[in-house]
Amino acid sequence: MRRLLTVHAHPDDESSKGAGTLARYAAEGAQVTVVSCTGGESGSVLNEGFEPKHRAERDMTGLRRVEMEQARAALGVEHVWLGYVDSGLPDEGEPLRELSFATLPLDITGRPLVRLIRRLRPHVVVTYDETGGYPHPDHIRCHEVTMWAVEHAAAGLPELGDPWEVQKVYFDRSMSGARLRALLSAVEAVTPDDDRLPFMREWAERLGERGETMTTRVDVGPYLPARDGALRAHASQVEPDSRFFFWPHELLLGTWPTDDYELARSRATHAVPEDDLFAGVEEE
Repeated sequence: MRRLLTVHAHPDDESSKGAGTLARYAAEGAQVTVVSCTGGESGSVLNEGFEPKHRAERDMTGLRRVEMEQARAALGVEHVWLGYVDSGLPDEGEPLRELSFATLPLDITGRPLVRLIRRLRPHVVVTYDETGGYPHPDHIRCHEVTMWAVEHAAAGLPELGDPWEVQKVYFDRSMSGARLRALLSAVEAVTPDDDRLPFMREWAERLGERGETMTTRVDVGPYLPARDGALRAHASQVEPDSRFFFWPHELLLGTWPTDDYELARSRATHAVPEDDLFAGVEEE
């Protein structure tokens, strides 16, 4: 059986980055596991239309766990909490939350992930690059913890289980400048007066050439409904008319129906570009 492990900073990241890939491989019979490094408890309600705000005010941790379970079910995957506290995103000069994920040493935060990798024995691991995708301290630490754990899972630390070498590691490239420009052009050709286009143009300009290092495009067209279901499960974080739903499925299918990745590390025999995260993987 093919085994995929994706490591994310917060609950909802798995639904906004590569969710179609998760749903596709799970539907095809692979063992797909999502790791949430933190519980998202330092977050706030981002959906202005979210009605049961009293639940968030009373128990944000519990609410994020309920939402994550609903997203997991929508994607058909397995899920593991790594167990660390969300560091938050304080204003410049303000400290991170005490004893939170990004404040702890790597040799502490990485050990549970080493143990998990050795238990699940994934062929492929997906996470973020060294920038975190955007400069949230938990996203940056998620990259650092994942790369540390992949390295240390292969050798040493015998108290954490039998060694396991991951064959391929990918960085998420879910939003590249090329993708956004292609989708933007397709929308402009159909609805040039859409009042959301100025924001999209500004976004495309900010992205620039970001993501041009992608090596792998996984077709997820049939799994866009599962992705949408997972996003909507995170109702406190995702507005119903957010930019995630700006692109109609028909436009995505005809313009850019893939989740995109950069192959960062591999011991598999394969060629790039590729259309499968498991290309060249040897299944035991």
